[in-house]
Amino acid sequence: MEKAQRVSLMAKGMGMLLSFTCRLLTGVRTRWVGCQPTMTSRIYYANHSSHLDGLVIWSGLPPLMRHTVHPVAAKDYWDKTPFRRYLVNKVFRAVLVDRKGEGAAKDNILAPLEAVLVQQQSLILFPEGTRGDGEELSHFKSGIYHLAKKFPHVEVVPVYLENLNRVLPKGSKLVVPVICSAVVGAPLSPLGEDESKAEFLQRAKSALEELMP
Repeated sequence: MEKAQRVSLMAKGMGMLLSFTCRLLTGVRTRWVGCQPTMTSRIYYANHSSHLDGLVIWSGLPPLMRHTVHPVAAKDYWDKTPFRRYLVNKVFRAVLVDRKGEGAAKDNILAPLEAVLVQQQSLILFPEGTRGDGEELSHFKSGIYHLAKKFPHVEVVPVYLENLNRVLPKGSKLVVPVICSAVVGAPLSPLGEDESKAEFLQRAKSALEELMP
């Protein structure tokens, strides 16, 4: 028990350190323009242009919320080294997905995300799937639609991240100090009974685009 508590305290301390460092390097400000922070189960979805995206959103949450909000991360990146595994499993308590899964693995890719929502906790996900250029949104993958359909009580909330592609450019390991922002919009209206997957994905994408400066 003492060891479990000690690891928990270490992870909490590491989370606070990373949040402070993230704000120091990026000067990130989180603006809640469409809703307010809450323990209510939500799917926060955002544009994806940097490996820091999940950390920026997570750091912008009130500290008491962080243990119930789980970033969705790529297993092939975060499972490479012991330190990354420690961060993603113990500090961020992220949900790892196998982007290269085939067969049954691909069919069950949403299972760990659904498990989080069943517990009435929240997710941070990036429906583009892969990192973009930070200028335009790519086509949304269908995962967010299937989650919204299966969990209609869960709020789906857009978060626009600005300048993250400049802080950690694709292919670079050096962080460039640039002022960034995270803008949290209003929850989407629930999925309509006759609303198709394409219509919902376009509506979700449009809501995120409306938050762009």
